[in-house]
Order: sequence, then C-alpha cells, then structure tokens
Amino acid sequence: MKTASGAVLDPKRFGALIACVAVGIYFWDSPLLWPLKLLVVMMHESGHALAALLVGGSVERVSLAGNQSGQCLSLLPPSALGQIVVYSAGYVGSAVAGGVLLVLTLRYKVRRFVLGAAAAWLVVMAALYVRDGFTLLFCAGTATALALGAKYLPADAVDVVNLFIAAFSGLYAVFDLRDDLWSANRAQSDAAFLAQITYVPAIVWAVLWTAASLGIVGWAIWLSVRPLRAGRVSATPPA
Repeated sequence: MKTASGAVLDPKRFGALIACVAVGIYFWDSPLLWPLKLLVVMMHESGHALAALLVGGSVERVSLAGNQSGQCLSLLPPSALGQIVVYSAGYVGSAVAGGVLLVLTLRYKVRRFVLGAAAAWLVVMAALYVRDGFTLLFCAGTATALALGAKYLPADAVDVVNLFIAAFSGLYAVFDLRDDLWSANRAQSDAAFLAQITYVPAIVWAVLWTAASLGIVGWAIWLSVRPLRAGRVSATPPA
C-alpha cells in the first residue's frame, strides 16, 4: 500500500494496530478491561491537570472511581480562556498519550522506555495529587505492573501491551463522544461545563474535541506505520 509521497505502509505494523482496535471495540464492556479503562481515565485527568498548571493554576487533587469516572480539582485564574483550555484538555489528553505511545513504540522502538515512563508518570501523579486510597492503590499497582513488564516481558510482548494501551486511548475519544451525547450523566460532562462558560452547545464541543483527538491519533498512526525514508535510521536500542 503506497502513500501519496511514494512511501509504502508497513503491513505488519498496520495489521497490529487494526487488531488492537478491533479487540478493544469487541471487548469494550468486558470487566477484564476495567483496569485499562481506569488507566485511560487517568490520562484524561492528567490532561486537565497539566493544562491547569500551564494556564497558571494549581491542582488540588486527582481521583478515580470504580465506575470509571474521574475528577481533577484545580484552582484556576479568573479567565474564561483558561477554563476553556483546562476543560478541553481532558478530551485530547488520552489521544495525545495514545499517539505518543504509538510513535515511540512503532517508529522509534523505545518500547521498554515507554512502559517505564508510564510507570513513572503514575508514581508522580500519586505522589503529587492523589489523596484517596482507591486512586493511590490503583496508581501503585498499575505502576508496579508496568515497571515489571518493562523489565521482564519479551520485546514483542511489550509492543503488544503498548499498542493495546494506545488503541484504547484512541477509542476513548470516540466513546467520550457517545457518552456526552447519549449518557444520562451528560449534564456533568466536560462538554456541558464548556457550554456553560461559552454558550456554545455541548454537542459542538463534544464533536470538536473528539475530531481533534481522532486527528491526533490518526496522525500518530500515519507516522508510526510509514517506513523511514532512505538515509534515515530510527533509534533502536537493545530490547
């Protein structure tokens, strides 16, 4: 399969991505995937937290719940723009995280570094912003699992884990849109809060940020499955 620039898409990489997306969709409601959903929710809340810091605010705490909901409580400057940025950041936070996972795993082959960095991120979030036992336990347990996987899993298995997390992160954007439009709890969604600030309907925000998220993931997929041009060598540390 050739691209417009003449590059040939790597069928093995593309097939692996499609398989991960298909498995994620098929088993979306399986309780076996509950920990992975919580991980993606933490990515979402981390997007809010990072945006709050970037606009000059502060983060009070981040929490997760067993029903796969999450909260990022922050203090923000009295600026409508700052609030829009912070509320919007959760929508694309999981997409950015998924995109980075895809590019680093498939393009630059730093598979073990990716899992190790994810473990470190959970430890930092827990140390700085987690105040409740459930979220603390989740962060500690998941960070331990990711760190052990980075150290002991075979290289191919690390790739599968990274790809599956990345695919799930991308799917989160789609299911966020579904929930914001049809869920009974849509009045408490980020899109609803944005509507209160801007008077732009929640459905517009939901569509806008889901499109942005899918665009980010799509770009990451495009970059990941394309072979490097002649004369360029990707970083491939020992597995």
